[in-house]
Amino acid sequence: MVKKRTLSILLAASLTLGATATSAAPLTPVAKAGNLQSDQAFDNKIVKRIKVDNIYNHIAELSKNPRVAGTQGEYEAVEYIKRQFESYGYETEIQPFDIYSYTAPNLIELNVDGNVLESSDFTYGVNGEVTSELVYVGLGALDDFEGKDVSGKIALIERGEFSFAEKIENAKKAGASAVIIYNNTTGVINGTLGEPKDYIPAVAITKDQGSALKERLDKGETINVTLKVEGAKTNKATSHNVVATKNATQKSTGQLVLVGAHHDSVDGAPGANDDASGTATVLELARVFANAPTDTDLRFVTFGAEENGLLGSYEFVERMTQEDYDRTVGMFQMDMVGSKDAGPLIVYTNDGEKNIVTDLAAAAGARLSKTGEATPYGMEGRSDHVPFAEIGLPAALFIHAPVEPWYHSPDDTLDKISKEKLEEVATIVGAAVYQVARPDTPALTNAKVAPKEVDYVFEERELE
Repeated sequence: MVKKRTLSILLAASLTLGATATSAAPLTPVAKAGNLQSDQAFDNKIVKRIKVDNIYNHIAELSKNPRVAGTQGEYEAVEYIKRQFESYGYETEIQPFDIYSYTAPNLIELNVDGNVLESSDFTYGVNGEVTSELVYVGLGALDDFEGKDVSGKIALIERGEFSFAEKIENAKKAGASAVIIYNNTTGVINGTLGEPKDYIPAVAITKDQGSALKERLDKGETINVTLKVEGAKTNKATSHNVVATKNATQKSTGQLVLVGAHHDSVDGAPGANDDASGTATVLELARVFANAPTDTDLRFVTFGAEENGLLGSYEFVERMTQEDYDRTVGMFQMDMVGSKDAGPLIVYTNDGEKNIVTDLAAAAGARLSKTGEATPYGMEGRSDHVPFAEIGLPAALFIHAPVEPWYHSPDDTLDKISKEKLEEVATIVGAAVYQVARPDTPALTNAKVAPKEVDYVFEERELE
């Protein structure tokens, strides 16, 4: 495992080599004038070569079938991605790793005082049948169970603050026989427990359902519940990352930039937007950069088993050498970047703080977006930028938010894809990466077409 280190020296070098710092002042007219032809000249070696039809065609191919991690569908996608990388001339590696595949239950029943409530399962949840009294235990922290008799009973827990697995494990430690977790926002929960363990049975319900049950319990009512889960299976399987490397073509700075997306989808979903769109954009950027002059090493990665708990990106991080860790400038993650009905583009960091990736994206947005405005940033995990951030590397997620209404559903199909949004993301990420990777010359660094400093804003925009 690589050792964390401070990034100040590396970041200073990166900024010297063309990365853009931010100012504290409001967005200036100069910064907003990013769509002027002279400003775009800096980026033309990359952005003019991007062909959005290539991205769209990759999505069409990848989304013919679901690509659930550990299945034949995922492996066929891995082979397709590998062939594409190799056709561009890249050294390509497949990284296999063990995962646990999950088969959803064929029966989920939740009966409350004789009334059936709709409910859903958690990936890696277990089978079981429990009939007992319902007890409300807040967010399911260990101290939420103090002073409450949950032994043999069913715990009602609100979503938030802790992972689903932690809530269930805490309930088990307190003696509960089953768990019901209700949402803290609209819609249903599509949840995972991250990995198989000896859990107690658990189901998910909506916010309205959970609030109604809590209200009854607050009034002192006794609620009897029968919870039944049957047919869930967890099996060991193999998923894969696909890694393509381009070495610097000019005198090397020794730096490395990572560009990634996850290629797997959820069960039953073609995954055109989630995340064939990100994977296809990685492929097109790899094609564009294949023959571009660079003084920086580039690594294009598609991760497996993101939907199982970011397993592919954690595996990639685990395999990173100390040398590669020390020279990594930043990690650009693209997830769900093509939906025509999703919100505008935002760049999320795991901690909600700016870093070199958001700086570069903001500057590229100011130069190249149709509005001429810098790309905003926010705070969100839930994708493959997280493992990199956790070991101290600058990483950020490029996504449109809020996400589309058919997220994680059979309706995530090719006809919902927007070529305009695909081109927007490919252009901004491509230009941002090129700002670091281009061969540096004093003439270009000092030219009027060189990237300018911009300011950009934090947006509290929820994904769902």
